[in-house]
This record gives sequence, C-alpha cells and structure tokens, in this order.
Amino acid sequence: MTETSSSEPISTKLERIAMLARDAPDMTFTTLAHHIDVDWLREAYRRTRKDGAPGVDRQTAAEYARNLEGNLQSLLERAKSGSYRAPPVRRVHIPKGSGSETRPLGIPTFEDKVLQRAVTMVLEAVYEQDFLDCSYGFRPGRSAHQALDAFRDEAMKRGGGWVIELDIRKYFDSIDHGRLRDVLRRRVRDGVLLRLLGKWLNAGVLEDGMISYPRRGSPQGGVVSPLLANVFLHEVLDVWFTEVVQPRLRGRAQLVRYADDAVLFFTRLDDARRVMAVLPKRFGKYGLTLHPEKTKLVEYARPDTRSKRVGPHRSARPGTFDFLGFTHLWGRTRRGKWNIVRKTAKDRFSRALKSIHQWCRRHRHMDLTSQQRILSWKLRGHFAYFGIRGNSKAIGGFRYEVVRAWHKWLSRRSQRAYIPWERMLRLLERYPLPPARLVHPARAANP
Repeated sequence: MTETSSSEPISTKLERIAMLARDAPDMTFTTLAHHIDVDWLREAYRRTRKDGAPGVDRQTAAEYARNLEGNLQSLLERAKSGSYRAPPVRRVHIPKGSGSETRPLGIPTFEDKVLQRAVTMVLEAVYEQDFLDCSYGFRPGRSAHQALDAFRDEAMKRGGGWVIELDIRKYFDSIDHGRLRDVLRRRVRDGVLLRLLGKWLNAGVLEDGMISYPRRGSPQGGVVSPLLANVFLHEVLDVWFTEVVQPRLRGRAQLVRYADDAVLFFTRLDDARRVMAVLPKRFGKYGLTLHPEKTKLVEYARPDTRSKRVGPHRSARPGTFDFLGFTHLWGRTRRGKWNIVRKTAKDRFSRALKSIHQWCRRHRHMDLTSQQRILSWKLRGHFAYFGIRGNSKAIGGFRYEVVRAWHKWLSRRSQRAYIPWERMLRLLERYPLPPARLVHPARAANP
C-alpha cells in the first residue's frame, strides 16, 4: 500500500490540530482521541515500516495485512474502550561504540507499532508547534546536518567562543515516568491518549524468557519513544535555556540539540562557566544525570583571536569537541582564511570500520556480485552522512580501509585463497566500489 484514499482527509485533520495548537500555545487539549478512526489507523499502518523484526507475538507485517481491515477495526475498538493491553517488548542487545559494549534494543509487536504511530501522529501535530528552533532530532523536515550547520554558522559569525559539550547519561533509560506524565499533562489531557501512553510506559520487557517492568525510560524501540524523549528535553533544557538562561547572560549564547545530543555555544567565558555550574542541578531536578567526564567546557575561539581572549600565557591552539559523529576543529581554507572543519570522529570511524570487517568476515563465501552490491550500499550510506564539506580525506580513508577489509576476508575463504593485490585490483575493476564523494559540498558560512 503506497497510498490510501484517506490521505487527504488525514492531512486536513492534522493541519487543523496543528493550527489550533499554534494559535493557542497555552491551551490544554482534552479531546484528541476522536480524530483516531479506522482511516487514521490505515494511514498509520501505511507509515509503519514493514521490514522490522517481529515482536513477542512473532507476527510479521505481511501476516497482519492478510486481514488488515478486521485487525484495524479490532485495534480501534480496544484502544477506545480501554481494553487494549500493551504487549511486552522483546529485548535484544546490539553492539555499542567500538563493539566491546552492547546496548539494549526493544522490539514491539507490529500491531503495537501501528497504534503508537497513530498516537504519535496526533501528538506530533500538537508538539511541533511548541518545539523551538534549537531542536532538530526526530522532527519532520529536520536533520542532523541542519543542526551541524546551525552551530557552524553561529560559531563562524562570532569568531568562535566557548562550547559546553553536553552528555546525558543513559537518557532514554533514565526518563522518570512521573515527571514525564506531568510534562505531558500541561499540553494534553485526553484520557484515551494518556491511558495508552501509560500502558506503553509500563509495558514489560521480555528477555531470556523473563519479563521485567522498568520504572524509568521511554518505551524501548517504540515509535512514540523519540517524541516523548523530545517533549521531556524540550521542557528540561530547551525552554529553560531560552526563557530563563539566555536573558541573564552578558554575551550571546546558542543551544543546538539533536535528540539527547546537545552543544551550548557562548561568546563569553564567564557565561559558559555559570551555565556549566547549574546544568547538573537543572537535570538532577528531573531525575537525569550528566556524564561527569563527557560533559565538558571547551575553549573554541578562532586561533587568531584566541590569544586575546585567554591571555598571552595560554596556547593559541583551540580545543576540539565531538558532536553528531564529527570532530569540530578550526582549520585554514586554501585561501588562508580560518574556517570550522568537521572531521569524522575517531570512535565513529572505528565503529563503522569494525562493522564492515564483521560483515565481510561473516559473508566472505557469498558470491562476489552480492558482496559488491551490499558493500556499495554501505559505502553510499556512509558518504551520505559523513560526506560533508571539509571531510573528503576521512571518507576517502574510509573507502580505502573498506577495500583492505574486503581483500583481507576474501583472502581467507580457504587456506589457499590468498589474493595478491594485482589480482585484487583487477577484481575491483570488474566489481567496482563507489568512489568517495561529498554529498553536502556546497554550503559555506560567512565568517
């Protein structure tokens, strides 16, 4: 199903909700669930990914679609009557960072995903009118590259300054349910929606045949989870920084947040230190903890102005910090002007390369056409994110390492399978991998 007859009416309903929320920013919505009908659920089904792993009931999207209308009607009746029971989330563990650690990933049932999508559509229409421009994560029409450009434009315009690199310890697992409900009720008090959200927050987690009931955290792997996380941080950080902190500062300041990753930029050191001192108290008020080592204050003034700001006894070399997978540092353009350069962060480079090695090792006996197709897909995905202006050397180095990894594991198909590099180069001519290229090369900020 690529389209539905209800697409027009659903978009009209969404626009009506959004307009009402935009025109009445202080209003609390008490009736929203009446918008959810079978047509709404059908649209939610259309927007739900069909290739995800099945949940605890092992039902796939294809199986659910065999009796789609009946399933959606039953789902609607159970959701509206209050008899819907949120099934436990199946938990699996996936590699984290360098691969030495893992992080839990929740997999809801397909029907649960459809209902969460339907509720998310309603809530998103309301909260998109409240979210501030500093927020970029998990929002329609916004991306990580826009967040990167927003920070770079301001830092270039001000000639750099001081940056607080913010890291919230296990944010998605630490959200306090009670405080989250309090934040939600300020804008939404619809009984049906709040009851469903409560069921998802309290849904159990199935792991190794045992069910546990976490008292903290957003619904693991749930469609509604990113929105709830955004709503919570909107209150904890965005509104507080914009309405309370910025008016009290002596210099200029900017917040850029993508989900739980955030940087705060200041033109004055005293402002940065004052905010750095109160941040742990602010997050602690909502049950959150900042990572003591990863949350840090970095001097990020442009090199030619930094000595004037920090004194002659300090080094003229500025600090660096990581944000959204990139290390941000000052460098010179070909014309000799200072410019903010974004390089692939070392941990992200290592993590991506380790993933390539693991894939090549597990699939080295697959036919070469299939290997070439999948490796090309992985490289294009890497270039699509990391292929930004100034990062050509890093993405070129990544492609080089991918070729070496492919050669290594093809040479280990058997004890006599070693491939000399002359032969590997001929193989690459027949099964070429895409060249490294900048996908976002043109955008530049004025210093």
